[in-house]
Amino acid sequence: MTALTPTRSEPDLSYLLDHTSHVLRTRMSAALAENGLTARMHCVLVHALEEERTQIQLAEIGDMDKTTMVVTVDALERAGLAERRPSEKDRRARIIAVTEEGARVAAQSQKVVDRVHREALAALSADEREVFLRVMNRLAAGDLATPVDAPKPVRRARQSAK
Repeated sequence: MTALTPTRSEPDLSYLLDHTSHVLRTRMSAALAENGLTARMHCVLVHALEEERTQIQLAEIGDMDKTTMVVTVDALERAGLAERRPSEKDRRARIIAVTEEGARVAAQSQKVVDRVHREALAALSADEREVFLRVMNRLAAGDLATPVDAPKPVRRARQSAK
């Protein structure tokens, strides 16, 4: 650090959230890959099982662009885990329907996701976990719930390919 480096008056929250989020995503990615899934595939399966949803609705839930969603659903179809079908509510709409095998895989992958989260939180005591999750939920539902308009679009950090 040089004499010209500004002195911090607050903790570097951006670094703390970005770094821990990146590490958690890499752990999640590695754990789900053991079952042949990506985090996006897991997200689509789990949310498509909850109720009848279109590709667009699932893309919004998973924060995916149209192209990424199409690629993800194509992969799920090739694996026999989901299929595109006409909606029972609106025949013009197409939904993502999870197959029986997809439901079985989603149940397995949810156990993997829960384990990764449990392991990440294991570094904290029970009291710390409770406080941490309460505060994170408050931030996620409050001040940090909605992105603001920026002069240039802010890209989310992407996981580097190996």
